[in-house]
Amino acid sequence: MGGLLEKSDRNHHLMLGGICKERMPPLGLLCLLIGFPQNSCTHLHGGLKSWESTVEEITGYAGVAQKIIDLAVYGDARNRSYEKLANFTDAVGNRLSGSKNLERAIDYMYNALKQDGLDNVHLEAVKIPHWVRGEESAMMVEPRHYKLAILGLGSSVATPVGGIEAEVLVVQSFDELKQRASEAKGKIVMYNQPFVSYEETAEYRAKGASEAAKVGALASLIRSVTPFSINSPHTGWQDYEEGVIQIPAACITLEDAQMMARIAQRGQRIVIRLTMSAQTLPDADSFNTVAEITGSKYPEQVVLISGHLDSWDVGHGAMDDGGGVAISWEALSLLKDLGLRPKRTVRAVLWSAEEPGGVGAKQYYERHKANISNFNIVMESDMGTFRPQGFQFSGKPKALRIMAEVMKLLQPINATKLEEPAEGTDIQMWMDAGVPGGSLLTENSKYFWFHHTHGDTMAVQDPVEMNLCSAVWAILSYVIADLDEMLPR
Repeated sequence: MGGLLEKSDRNHHLMLGGICKERMPPLGLLCLLIGFPQNSCTHLHGGLKSWESTVEEITGYAGVAQKIIDLAVYGDARNRSYEKLANFTDAVGNRLSGSKNLERAIDYMYNALKQDGLDNVHLEAVKIPHWVRGEESAMMVEPRHYKLAILGLGSSVATPVGGIEAEVLVVQSFDELKQRASEAKGKIVMYNQPFVSYEETAEYRAKGASEAAKVGALASLIRSVTPFSINSPHTGWQDYEEGVIQIPAACITLEDAQMMARIAQRGQRIVIRLTMSAQTLPDADSFNTVAEITGSKYPEQVVLISGHLDSWDVGHGAMDDGGGVAISWEALSLLKDLGLRPKRTVRAVLWSAEEPGGVGAKQYYERHKANISNFNIVMESDMGTFRPQGFQFSGKPKALRIMAEVMKLLQPINATKLEEPAEGTDIQMWMDAGVPGGSLLTENSKYFWFHHTHGDTMAVQDPVEMNLCSAVWAILSYVIADLDEMLPR
């Protein structure tokens, strides 16, 4: 290498194979040294443009951003994302991992994306969990007869044939369960944990059964993870700890959990008969669904936008995450309709099996991580497509500074807020590896009212709010994909 590189004391230029790059950053120099094409050395992860030039470049997209807004919010595409979602959910319904309905959903989306004239529409094979709910019921038999509204938790085992009839031990926390461990053997443990935040409270759903099993419980019930209820149980995935006996696990409503807590405080005995026929079948074949607007200059470099196609087997999966799927599809449609082809590829990925823990997305990452340097940003919408407020972002300070400028383009629809960090089960592994990440920020205070319930239907969705979300998703993905330089990392 010494013969290729020399320094001129007079002009401080770097000479490499006859190419002169004044004060080339280390990444650009490395790019040339390892043989990348010369033009690719000027757009990898930022660093060549001055800050003033970057701001000027971003400001120059104001006209394009307004065109996207005009089409999505006021023009021929108005309400289109809502109609796409309504047509889809009405035709397919809910889409549990491993189910025939999820297969139908993937076929539906593949054909719809093809018919929309998008680029490189294809499927990428994955293996996903296949859990089946079966019949389930819970009846309080003491101190009175009362039918409880329940939903089994994903991956739960069944009760023995004929069910379990046992006394209930009511606790409010894992700590209380440990303190009362001697009382738990042979009982059904019911967690009446208060809702603090989703992340914190969902620990009871994820770990409740195994913690109860450790102290000899026969089954586990959790108060649904929600701040608000109209007697609606909220399901979700739960995980069995290795080496711990597996016991049935289900959620009950906030109202019933509070009622049993009151009865227990009075010293009255509670007995429940729980019956569940859930089963876990062998992993199923499935697919991540992909469509693109192929980049005009650096097609190998990718801005990834996404939502997950699977849902729970209750409700219609309109909010979680049909909305994220619809606006990711619509973002590509808006760019196509306006003839906007950015320098880099905008790729929409509709994930399979997010609900069991981002299973399809993890396999996508393993398949594509060898090209991680070509992923400019990974984005996911999975917290509802309510009125957009802005964007959540994870990345280096310089990248955050760039995104703050990009967000100013959303001033016409008052969606300029920028927060840290980004969130999304399906993109977390990319962010952990250093790729910038982003998630849609919306006014989602009611999200957990409907989350994983029978109430997750089109009634939750609003066409005007979806228009705005589609505009945000299209503007951000286009501008980031079209900037001269990739986001710094």
